[in-house]
Amino acid sequence: MTAPATDPQAPSWERDGVRLEIHGELAVVTLCRPKRRNAQSPALWRALAAAGCDLPGSVRVVLLRAEGVSFSAGLDRAMFTPEGIPGEPTFLQLAASSDQELDAAIASYQEAFTWWRRPDLVSIATVQGHAVGAGFQLALGCDLRVVAEDVRFAMKETSLGLVPDLAGTKPLTELVGYARALEICATGRWVGAEEAAAIGLANLVVPGEELDAAARDLAAALLAAPRGAVIETKALLQGAAGRSFDEQRSAERAAQARRLRELAGIGD
Repeated sequence: MTAPATDPQAPSWERDGVRLEIHGELAVVTLCRPKRRNAQSPALWRALAAAGCDLPGSVRVVLLRAEGVSFSAGLDRAMFTPEGIPGEPTFLQLAASSDQELDAAIASYQEAFTWWRRPDLVSIATVQGHAVGAGFQLALGCDLRVVAEDVRFAMKETSLGLVPDLAGTKPLTELVGYARALEICATGRWVGAEEAAAIGLANLVVPGEELDAAARDLAAALLAAPRGAVIETKALLQGAAGRSFDEQRSAERAAQARRLRELAGIGD
């Protein structure tokens, strides 16, 4: 287990509110600012991106969890003040920057939300309480979501005059469809556990006290399958939406040929 986030000897990204633990083929990433309801800032995003870069190649499944009553209440409200967060550009400074600088800044923030879908990993978000805005998008960044019965998702960016820009719009649309995604984002309304399961946002809903155990059971089931088969299957499913039926059949044949040859010991 890694040192606690308050340890002065801990890596800087741990002190910024993210803890990483490696247990063989399983990695556990924990948001550990419970007193702030795991509010997000650029420093936390850099920490999340660094945690992804620090994963050893042996890791197959990543479990994302959060301490406290809420998964993440979204952006740190200090980001909306004229003073902003010390050491970080304010919204006004971002708005006044060049197109290239603004694009680069947002792209750097998005890095915290994109590595969870790497082809060599399967990621699981365990979500309790509020998952708002950036918190909602972080949960959407994972392949799978196990949620507590008290979960409340909301995309509040439009109420602030903004758009969801942390890589959440595509997975949301893929999960619930365009019309439902538009309605959820444009209204900013709350989505509870029952609806989340019904519309495909949640893979599993459990009582809050069973959340960690249920997620770890799912991780264990994923780790029970051969790694090569899981990677090939994930690639097939991730690319399915962009292929025609015949193209998908061809991709299946190619993937199966690779698996058969590897199992026979005659692969590349």
